[in-house]
Amino acid sequence: MTHLMGKMGSTLLFLLSITIVALSNAVAADSNAIGVIKRVTPAVVAVGKKTPIEYRGSRIIGTGFVIGNGKYAVTNYHVVSEPLSVDVVQNYVVLSGEGRDVSEFIAKVVAIDPVHDLAILEINSNLPGLTLGEDKMLDIGTDIAFTGFPIGAILGLYPATHKGSLAAITPDAIPANNADVLTLSLLKRLKKPSLIYQLDATAYPGNSGSAVYKQSSGEVVGIINKVIVKDTKESALSSPSGISYAVPVRHIRALTEKHKLIWQ
Repeated sequence: MTHLMGKMGSTLLFLLSITIVALSNAVAADSNAIGVIKRVTPAVVAVGKKTPIEYRGSRIIGTGFVIGNGKYAVTNYHVVSEPLSVDVVQNYVVLSGEGRDVSEFIAKVVAIDPVHDLAILEINSNLPGLTLGEDKMLDIGTDIAFTGFPIGAILGLYPATHKGSLAAITPDAIPANNADVLTLSLLKRLKKPSLIYQLDATAYPGNSGSAVYKQSSGEVVGIINKVIVKDTKESALSSPSGISYAVPVRHIRALTEKHKLIWQ
């Protein structure tokens, strides 16, 4: 009996040791992720459109992030695809900061990739830049985070971070409900689709252009470009679908190389 009790005690002690190690690792991982988010956030910017004659401030239209030497910001093409007015002074701008303490920089679109929904803006700033990760696709289950402005700047500029993981690598083509909506362009995309990440994390329309990065290192692995909305854009805030997608980072690097942008 004494031998049995001793054996059970050893087993319990072993299990307790494993539990303590697991909890310690979890706490360390959370602590590291918090540090990474603090380091990444200053490089996250809001992308806006400024029309001085109409409004003193800027209208926020999406999120972006600064890369490398701080002279370029990456966002989605659909965020800056609307032409600037030729009748009045109007510029794209990027805004950095938090709350009402915000710096504004005039931005110029210097490279676009409509196929992969990418745009690069040139800015005159000294903002910290993020590091682009490797071109290879990451494993499903990799822990990621993204930081951006899911509801714009209604209450001021307050970057929000969402954490999750890579859920799938999937073709960049939304399945049609029936044959009536299979357009020619959709059929072409289905024949030769580009692979993108599906995320196990909820993004919102204002997150368009948010950097998706590794929780462990802060390296950029993709950019949010698509959020499946059930009904209207407004309903995405109260009833999000939870289905979000990101373009892999290799397309960002390819765009910088194509236009010979020196950003490192």
